[in-house]
Amino acid sequence: MRFFNIAFFSIKIKNYRMYIKGAWICDEEGRSLILRGCNLGGSTKVPVVEDISAGTVSFVGKPFLLEDADERFAELKRWGFYFNRLIVPWEALEHEGPGKYDEAYLAYLRKLLLSAEKHGIYMWIDPHQDVWSRTAGGDGAPAWTLEALGIDTGLLEAAGAVLSKEITGITTPDRRPLMTWPAGNNRYAAATMFTLFFAGNAFAPSVKPATVIAGSDANTPIQNWLQTRFIEAYAHAKRRLKNCASIAGWGTMNEPHPGFIGYSNLNNLENNMVAVGPMPSPFAAMAAASGHKMEIPVYSTGVFGVRKKGRYLLNPNGVSVFKNGNTCPWKLSGVWGDGEHGPTLLNPYHFSGYMGKPPRFSDDFLVPFMDKFRQRLAETDEKSLFFIEGVPKGIGIKEDAAAKESIKQHNTTSPRNVHGFHWYDGPTMFLKQFRSWFNVNTKNGKIVLGKKAVAALFVEQIAGNIVPDMPNLVGEFGLPFDIYKGKAFTNGNYSAHEEALTMYYDAMDQLLLGACIWDYSADNTNSCGDFWNNEDFSIVTTGDGKGPPRPRATAGWLRPYPLATAGEPLSFKWNAKKKTLYFRYRPDPGLEVPTMIFVPDGIWDSPKICAAPAVQTGTEDSRKIQAEYNPEVHFLFVHHNGFEGEIEVRIQ
Repeated sequence: MRFFNIAFFSIKIKNYRMYIKGAWICDEEGRSLILRGCNLGGSTKVPVVEDISAGTVSFVGKPFLLEDADERFAELKRWGFYFNRLIVPWEALEHEGPGKYDEAYLAYLRKLLLSAEKHGIYMWIDPHQDVWSRTAGGDGAPAWTLEALGIDTGLLEAAGAVLSKEITGITTPDRRPLMTWPAGNNRYAAATMFTLFFAGNAFAPSVKPATVIAGSDANTPIQNWLQTRFIEAYAHAKRRLKNCASIAGWGTMNEPHPGFIGYSNLNNLENNMVAVGPMPSPFAAMAAASGHKMEIPVYSTGVFGVRKKGRYLLNPNGVSVFKNGNTCPWKLSGVWGDGEHGPTLLNPYHFSGYMGKPPRFSDDFLVPFMDKFRQRLAETDEKSLFFIEGVPKGIGIKEDAAAKESIKQHNTTSPRNVHGFHWYDGPTMFLKQFRSWFNVNTKNGKIVLGKKAVAALFVEQIAGNIVPDMPNLVGEFGLPFDIYKGKAFTNGNYSAHEEALTMYYDAMDQLLLGACIWDYSADNTNSCGDFWNNEDFSIVTTGDGKGPPRPRATAGWLRPYPLATAGEPLSFKWNAKKKTLYFRYRPDPGLEVPTMIFVPDGIWDSPKICAAPAVQTGTEDSRKIQAEYNPEVHFLFVHHNGFEGEIEVRIQ
């Protein structure tokens, strides 16, 4: 058996590096990789320890305890999850203050990554955020980023500047409202911080960070200060983790949002991922954050689109989030002011132009930031991959032809970027129901009926995110496990979840895409989910909070796939019901290593394997192709021995 010498799965991965060739990520042996794994983990958005009165925060122990790491990584390896996205929020690195890094957390990460290395598990580090930070109703940035604007973060909720505080300890059984947290991106705190982070120089050039927070950097423009602090935090982490060979790459920022950038009119609602509940226009959000009572619309989104269904009084007590002597940066920038009869919008088109044209968030602001991030982190390592992504719902790279071309051109000069886009089945995620025969085309609002039509819709949606001529990988996908009011928690029937996940993976197989499922939360419980904003996406759960995490809905995500192809993958299909596998590829005669197809435990007892030329050219050519299945290492190895042509592998 020759698999013992295969570098990719050797426990000695000290010098291992992936590289990019055209549209493929390749291993050291030159094989084309379809990388599969999970996100570690959803509950990492919330710290392990938080004593607000003492100002103590610690993320040590997320995604799981060090004493459990060997068991967890061995489990991931058995599942074929060799390539995982490790969630590392900015707050976890620098929560105490600018430049004050949590060395205990970095020491924990180092030990965690060394454990992964022992098991041949690879990671890409994800600077994760949602809705800017926990103080803004999400996760990610430290609280002091808002305090740098003179904001009292304890007043944000009272002023309506955030949608809600993140939920860390819900125990009631009725914890499953429709998914609403993305609407927090349109509240004042998140929208303001995103706008200043990406485009403060363009739209608020006079705004500087508060001296009490920034110290000697207080004269630095707010955009430069925020981006430098963010990038330097991850550059510091990279230095501390530089000898961790299990790190294959770094993300630039999870789901960046444009904030107010590109708004055509500040009286409108734009740049929204979902319209649900009370949602202010930018002007209403700005005025309310400064202490004005503002009446705003209430929205609902359904099968037939978005509609207004009422009114809501934002900031009924007239609370200002700004400490004495501090002012809204948009007021300072001439966007709005206090008129004789209340707040007045002075320039409704403030964010609608940039350098004489309508601004394009991806081209004008996102790509320059990603380039700056990559250049800084590459200073100490020229081999890391960088995983870039746009904004959900097409505000950026996704489904935007011009933005795709920008990213493609950007990648040509230094081919180390991977487009790690996200895809979710929207109706299932927001309505918490799944029917394989029913869905909605979110582009045109049309109902899609029939399982084949729904499956084709999934393929179309995922394919719409692919940037040509560079590697693409689905960095996030999944579904809430509490669909149908969490019935599966009591009856143990996860068939609907398994059917949904099977259809999602089938679509990605058809497109030959790698993917990291969202998510793996080792502390998930039926009562609290992933411990963040009511989400419950974890493929493992402790159930009642006792004992180790247990997998659920495995028939939906535990499946074979061609991990390393000694040539070019052409077609792959796995039929979960019939347990049949089909893989077609064109081998590279110059590669002497085998193609590797991951096969999980329990799929076949005695598989019937056929590996042969796709077109019969003679007995001698057929003898060149040899296949060997080793259940101990969970791989089928196909040796082409110099065969030229196309090979078909069939297993049943």
